[in-house]
Amino acid sequence: MLANFFVPILDDGWRFIAIFAVVTFLAALTGLAWLFWPLMVLTLWSIYFFRDPPRGVPQDDGVLIAPADGLVQMVVDAVPPAELGLGDQPLVRVSIFLSVFDVHINRSPCAATVEVVAYRPGKFLNAAADKASEENERMAVALRRTDGRVIGCVQIAGWVARRIVCYIKPGQAVAAGERFGHIRFGSRTDLYLPPGARLLVAAGQRMIGGETVMAELDPVVAMPRRAIEF
Repeated sequence: MLANFFVPILDDGWRFIAIFAVVTFLAALTGLAWLFWPLMVLTLWSIYFFRDPPRGVPQDDGVLIAPADGLVQMVVDAVPPAELGLGDQPLVRVSIFLSVFDVHINRSPCAATVEVVAYRPGKFLNAAADKASEENERMAVALRRTDGRVIGCVQIAGWVARRIVCYIKPGQAVAAGERFGHIRFGSRTDLYLPPGARLLVAAGQRMIGGETVMAELDPVVAMPRRAIEF
């Protein structure tokens, strides 16, 4: 039971927690009770927001796992952002909306090599809106699997979130479920499925980043070599 409450805190979150805690302490010293309690709530919320719980990552290489916690906001066919290099044909896009109460760490949906990490500035519209995929500030990540298929994952800032953090760089190998970034404070993560992937989730379902299996991939069958004729 204690493990559900005392979980690791994201390193990047400690400074925000410290700021809220110091301001709360100063409010207590000055006797501002009307300010102390709201600040105390904010301090406790910041600890909750920056939690970094461990996850049981599926070890099946033939699946794609959720890159973020949150609610599947929509599942649509959409042309991926040009910076991903996935072409101009529509792919299935699964959009996960992260509220301010969700874990905001992004995780790799599969084992792969990072091919693209591209930042694009933009607006800060409501992340739940469909046009946020095109107009909002975003960080696009393309992951190439050993079978050659490329998975697109896009971090999108919302009207509350104003900071996208990405830990990885092109050429780096990542494991399935490995942390690759986070967004502060409320946002959206889009996952673009490769052709032939079988979607296993629907709009309205809640995802657990690094655990929920979102899609299955068809095995890549090697073409047999032609016999050499003499």
